[in-house]
Amino acid sequence: MFFTIWPQKATRIAHFCAKSLSFLLMLTLVTGSSISLPAQDNSGQSPNTPTPNAQQNPNQQEAPPEAGGPNNDTGPYAIPKKGEAEPPPPPPDRPKKVEGMPDYSIRVDVPLVTVPVMVTTKDGQFISTLKKENFRVFEDGTKQNIADFKVEDAPITAVLLVEFASTSYPLLIDALRASYIFASTLKKDDWVAVVSYDMKPDLLVDFTQDKNAVMGGLNTLRMPGFSETNLFDALYDTLDRLDRVEGHKYVVLVSSGIDTFSKLNLDQITKKVKSTHDITIISVSIGWLLREYCETHGCTGMSHGIASMGMQSIDWYQADNEMQTFAKLTGGRFYQPRLEGDFVDTFKDISGDIRHQYVITYHPTNAKLDGSYRKLKVDVIAPDGGPLKVRDQKGKDVKYQVIAREGYTAKHTVD
Repeated sequence: MFFTIWPQKATRIAHFCAKSLSFLLMLTLVTGSSISLPAQDNSGQSPNTPTPNAQQNPNQQEAPPEAGGPNNDTGPYAIPKKGEAEPPPPPPDRPKKVEGMPDYSIRVDVPLVTVPVMVTTKDGQFISTLKKENFRVFEDGTKQNIADFKVEDAPITAVLLVEFASTSYPLLIDALRASYIFASTLKKDDWVAVVSYDMKPDLLVDFTQDKNAVMGGLNTLRMPGFSETNLFDALYDTLDRLDRVEGHKYVVLVSSGIDTFSKLNLDQITKKVKSTHDITIISVSIGWLLREYCETHGCTGMSHGIASMGMQSIDWYQADNEMQTFAKLTGGRFYQPRLEGDFVDTFKDISGDIRHQYVITYHPTNAKLDGSYRKLKVDVIAPDGGPLKVRDQKGKDVKYQVIAREGYTAKHTVD
């Protein structure tokens, strides 16, 4: 029974499936033609215009407006529409060319001369109260009109000559304190070398503008070698080396002033100091507290270490006199700080005295660029045209000196 009925049911089911597939195929063809025909008829319409018969896709986004952004808070990022570029401006009208006249341009070179000037007292103190009317500049004997005048801090070229020997602890402390304070006053344009001495001079740092290098050189002063302090030999060697350096130089001498074993004597070093040019010695004495203590406790004979056996108070006074002489012969000053705080004030004064300068600028009357050497002379006068008088706090006249370069070489142009 099961096997006779099953073929008939299978045949009916097959016919039913065939008819269903045919119906679905026809329905698909009819639906596709109804969607495509309106698109062909409405091809002239804008793509953004919705088709009434088309099925709406819920996930479809609207096309962005003309500016490039969305119509609401959803959609792509807004991209502003680029505006039209402005047309370039028309070229300027060129002047009409005159027949027979060649094209040429005019260029005028106006030379300018800058003269740094220092005005100090014989003790090396900078006179800072002068004005433009107090200066007269002459070039080859001809008076020049000053175009610009100002006061500024000038870079320095200096050698720090410091005594560092196996003498006594207070002297070593004073020497290092003075050296570090001086190094702290340096500026970026200053050129400084550091030399220490005991039996002989030792170059710690050659001329440099690096303050860290100066500090590094001072950091090597830890263990002194000899107890001898050959001041005269060290100063002579330093002055001899500075003769080959151009410009004005300074020697900042940090020393007790005691010379124990130099090959040179006082007369020889004094002659050397007198013969130097463009060198100013600033003397800073150390060991004042030690000297005062030894004078009251009777230990002067050992105040300068083993090399000072048998020393007396007169030897310290002679050392002070020598340090003062070195400074006066070169236009410098002598300082003798006593307490720790005095060292700061001392080197503040030194930095102010040797750094300040006047800067004078003028257009020379001789405007020829011929490469010739012109001699310069700078005079300081009173406002009424007479000689300038400088007085101290007590009302006494003070002698002063004007330091300026002697001349310059003009530029040379070839036609």
